[in-house]
Amino acid sequence: MYKKRSLYITFILITFTSMCLLLAICLSADPASNAQQINNDTIPLVSPVYAGQVSLESAIFNRKAVRSFKNEPINLDKVSQIFWAGGGKTIDGITGATRSYPAAGGLYPLEFYLIAENIDSLENGIYRYEWEKHKLIKVKNGNFIDQLKATTYSSAFKSGYVPACIVVNAVYSRTTSKYGDRGAERYVPMAMGGSGQNMHLQAEALGLGIFIIGAFIDEEVKKVLGVESSEEVPLYIMPLGKKEPQ
Repeated sequence: MYKKRSLYITFILITFTSMCLLLAICLSADPASNAQQINNDTIPLVSPVYAGQVSLESAIFNRKAVRSFKNEPINLDKVSQIFWAGGGKTIDGITGATRSYPAAGGLYPLEFYLIAENIDSLENGIYRYEWEKHKLIKVKNGNFIDQLKATTYSSAFKSGYVPACIVVNAVYSRTTSKYGDRGAERYVPMAMGGSGQNMHLQAEALGLGIFIIGAFIDEEVKKVLGVESSEEVPLYIMPLGKKEPQ
């Protein structure tokens, strides 16, 4: 009788402990992450390719600004590769993962956004690139290319068809907290130049057209992206699409 009672008590304790552990796991889960999964707002991207079919030398030789695009969808995997080239994860350094663009002090001030209006397997909207897990996180649904066009002085951008845009912002404080004015005047622009060229060359290697716009109204771009209350400052707008035959 005593032995049966001990087994019964042991069973109750094990069951109670298991329920407590399960409850703790549920409560500790990130509600935002769960919501993103339920709402399909997190889009994992295909793993980057580290050895393409076009040589670096060929991409450099053929690289040029392409301002006219076909009215056709872009492949999401190619967009994924361009984001990796611009700011994705590369080899692990001494202090952690390094990224595809050079940044003073390993501080990486850039944030990357996609404005999608005609990309295969992707709803139209604005997405932020999450480099550590190589994925896109939806910021908002809808068509925003025309709103973005209204923020710029680029006649080629305003008048032509554009299926997608990449916008790159800088969080200057990441760099200036260590380097002061030199960070803002020199190191952040150096990082942007390296990242922009990477994306330009990657687009060329993938057979896509791209060009860089710097003539825009910063605050209006921030409103389109929904980051007007943040420290982020827009540096590049890069329209992207399939090349129109010249």
